[in-house]
Amino acid sequence: MGVQLCEFLSTYSRFKPHFLMVMTQVGYAFLYFITEASFNRGLNPHVYITYRHIVSGFAVLPFAYFLERKVRPKLTLALFAEIFVLSLLGVSLTLNMYFASLKYTSPTFLASMVNTIASLTLIIAVVLRLEVIDIKSIRGVAKVLGTVVSLAGVMTMTLYRGPAVKNQWSAIIHIGGNSTIQENWLKGSVLVVASCITWSMWYIMQAITLKRYPAPLSLTTWMSFVGAAQSAVFTVIVQHKPKPWAIGFNIDLWAIIYSGVVCSGLIVFIQLWCTEKKGPVFVTMFNPVSTVLVAVLAYFVLGERLYMGSVIGGVIVIFGLYTVLWGKEGDKELQTELHAPSSSSDEEQKETKIQISSMEMVVKSEEKPKSDANT
Repeated sequence: MGVQLCEFLSTYSRFKPHFLMVMTQVGYAFLYFITEASFNRGLNPHVYITYRHIVSGFAVLPFAYFLERKVRPKLTLALFAEIFVLSLLGVSLTLNMYFASLKYTSPTFLASMVNTIASLTLIIAVVLRLEVIDIKSIRGVAKVLGTVVSLAGVMTMTLYRGPAVKNQWSAIIHIGGNSTIQENWLKGSVLVVASCITWSMWYIMQAITLKRYPAPLSLTTWMSFVGAAQSAVFTVIVQHKPKPWAIGFNIDLWAIIYSGVVCSGLIVFIQLWCTEKKGPVFVTMFNPVSTVLVAVLAYFVLGERLYMGSVIGGVIVIFGLYTVLWGKEGDKELQTELHAPSSSSDEEQKETKIQISSMEMVVKSEEKPKSDANT
């Protein structure tokens, strides 16, 4: 029984990041539909982003204060400026564009476009010289090829809608509100592509910030409050009337609470933890899970119209994503090979020291009887 428990705990510890990332994608899949229903009822996307992160900040604050009291570093002006930019990239700018595009496209389209983040992250990392691509190796070619394929999938989804896929089943669940989306495919595509670019920059920057501020809960809290303040200023500029700020006891309120507590609070903390443990590429690897879940739920359960352009483009993007990730796995193998000689040399040095110390002990033990005989 004890051996089985140890094996279970060992397996759980090994696959804990994988399990957590799958659960985050399930949470994101539900988010697409509850926000779409709220937007169809008239909820302003910018007001939604502001309220969502206020809720997130207050939800995470107690845990951040008590659990990270000893590990939380002192907040300097330079570090706060870094968090301000991080909040801009990860909250106010990115999410305002992202959810504004939902008014013009569909949840399936948005979930598919998120898969381009890994390729865009690679491009930005190469431009910033944080990533080196060896064209002579097959892994390096895979990175380049996967990036090009992903971008080709994006262009397919953006410029080609194609015929609608006929649905032989009636919708099991009907989302309340206006069922017709105010579709402007090109405008929505531009917004979501721009948000994916800033999202990719956020992934790179958060990995850098976590090294200087290794407190994921506190960082999540800061990003929530700072991002909410940024979004509030932007919303006041573009929305002068006070009416959109009024939230009733309906699906709008539940969308804000769910997205604030679960998505901007719990899920962001999990992503930061997994980024610290496994790296940003590992986190982006699970994005296709939500894509598949959203597509299945939208088509079979909600009866949403699905277009061939989105299907073909989504498959191309996912293929390109995993091609890039396969290329990235070569980096880990290379790092393992580079660290292996040093570790072996360290072991050799330790063995040499042990042998020398043992020889010294033998010499001393031999000299001791001689000294006793002389006396």
